[in-house]
Amino acid sequence: MARTTPPRPFAPEVLFPALAAHRGTTTRLHPRPGEPAVTDSHVGGPLLWPADAPWPVCTHPHPRDRGRRPQDIRLERFLGEFWLRGGGRPAGEEKQELLRALQDEYEVAGLEDTEPIPLLGVAQFHRRDIPDLPAGPDGCDLLQLFWCPFDRHGETGYGMHVDLRWQRSHEVTDPITRQPEPEVVGYDGYVPEPCVLHPEQVTTYQYGGLLPSELEAAITGWERQPGLQGGARPCYQYELSIPPGWRIGGFASWHVTDPYPMDCASCGQAMALVLTVDSSEWDGGTYSWIPLEDGPSARELMEGTPTKVTVGRWGELNVFGCPADPAHPPRWSVQ
Repeated sequence: MARTTPPRPFAPEVLFPALAAHRGTTTRLHPRPGEPAVTDSHVGGPLLWPADAPWPVCTHPHPRDRGRRPQDIRLERFLGEFWLRGGGRPAGEEKQELLRALQDEYEVAGLEDTEPIPLLGVAQFHRRDIPDLPAGPDGCDLLQLFWCPFDRHGETGYGMHVDLRWQRSHEVTDPITRQPEPEVVGYDGYVPEPCVLHPEQVTTYQYGGLLPSELEAAITGWERQPGLQGGARPCYQYELSIPPGWRIGGFASWHVTDPYPMDCASCGQAMALVLTVDSSEWDGGTYSWIPLEDGPSARELMEGTPTKVTVGRWGELNVFGCPADPAHPPRWSVQ
């Protein structure tokens, strides 16, 4: 089923004609639970990865020998959904015992802090499906997202490690049939659930803090007007500017930190947003973006978290790529 974003509650360029110079497009991915094939664009499904190519690994030194097993996380989620739908329900004590067993942490004996572990394969995106996906290097048309399932990286020792890989999909004629994954993960929110995508290209506008000061001041003044929209104050950031949810291209939101330059470490070129991974498809501030096909009941049905991915403290991950050379390593920001 296609997904259609409702019209914005206000016409941005009618209110502020100068916004036309700061307009762009982004492709909302609209992930929903499903059974994607290896050749599909998806989140959490099997990746089209060559069987004879080494799987990406994390080599950053950090503790990696203790955590939950990915299969236990997936089973716990499945049972939760099954019971919620009225499936066979064990007695309270039996249920709690089963959940406790699934939530146990395990230690992998002998796994040193410097031993490579497989990255989790998170998602893949074909250019044929997604209008805003940038061109890859040397004719590559398939972008794949990996990450390490431990928050133990970077200068602080509490950051993410993200890896983007490009493929020429027509050359992967013998894909891997069993994806490697680490025995344990440090955080449940790194383990995605299989989702099919319903890409939709929509209009987006630059983050307010990066607009010219005069235009930003005009928008701020408009937001402070009383009596609009039945008494509720309008909000440029959450209603007109940047859609919530997983998406490709467009503008990054900087609602947690102040904006800072994202320049390529290899060549110094200013980088562009490639991908946003969001912890939710909508929340209290973004209900106006719920697709028409999902209906008003989607607010109450907790359908805003189909991938089960959680970034940071219920935030979003913005991944940037080098427009001069997509093969250069990405940079990212958690907001």
